[in-house]
Amino acid sequence: MRLSTLVASLGLPCLLAAHAAPPPATPPRTTAEVLKASQPGDWRAPDPARTLVMELASGPVLIELAPRFAPRHVANLLALARGRYFDGLAVLRVQDNYVAQWGDPEADKPDQARSLGAADLRLPAEFDTALRGLPLTRLPDADGWAPVTGWVDGFPVAADPRRGRAWLAHCHAMVGAARANPPDSSNASALYAVIGHAPRALDRNITLVGRVISGIERLSALPRGGATLGFYEQAEQRAAIRSVRVLDELPPEQRPALELLRTDTATWQALVESRRNRREAWFVHRAAHVGVCDIAVPTRPAPRIPQ
Repeated sequence: MRLSTLVASLGLPCLLAAHAAPPPATPPRTTAEVLKASQPGDWRAPDPARTLVMELASGPVLIELAPRFAPRHVANLLALARGRYFDGLAVLRVQDNYVAQWGDPEADKPDQARSLGAADLRLPAEFDTALRGLPLTRLPDADGWAPVTGWVDGFPVAADPRRGRAWLAHCHAMVGAARANPPDSSNASALYAVIGHAPRALDRNITLVGRVISGIERLSALPRGGATLGFYEQAEQRAAIRSVRVLDELPPEQRPALELLRTDTATWQALVESRRNRREAWFVHRAAHVGVCDIAVPTRPAPRIPQ
């Protein structure tokens, strides 16, 4: 007896239908298709009051700050920028596949170091914060460094729900406050950006203050320093910092016109899925997995608003 005849005679069509795979709610899409279908509300402009623009000879580097995770360091950094502390300082160190670091070349010489003005000399470490209340967009995949990962305000975040703590993750383009051995020895007067692999072993060992949202290539393209952690051995090797400004100090028409994809929308979830399972024609294998540092938040030019 044929299967269809047997099913009909037993009255089982509904039983078999219940085991059939339901059709997908939306067809799978590539990253390009997700972005093309995005709506204006899926994008946001960086907050001018918590975004820095660092001018190098090669052009601007935009840094979005994360006061939700490092409020005291961000406040100090903003005070330093508004006080023109960084103007004329330099990129001191570029270590291949690791970080680019900038600050005062004479910081270790009290009689020659630049004054911090009204900024704090030392700050308590801000390695993590309370998980409770954070608007975390959770990544479904496992992470070797933390029980939970995802994004908050566009920043990559790791978390431990059992401890109730969350922290920024050391992904590419993240910016941290350099310190000496004591955990409370940073004040955001010396900063670094990750230009290579994601050094996640640094998580919860250094205070992260934000991330480069535009211009990371200007730091990663700098010549590598010497054998000692990439520090330049000669002063003339350093890349000069022309200025660092808080974006709200610039007239609106002089601010970089940039939008970032929000990480708290259905469009972001679709983009994450497009990266978990690559559907571009080139890919043979779909990994069904992605790490929090494997997805860069997309940016796009924003239209200028007439003043």
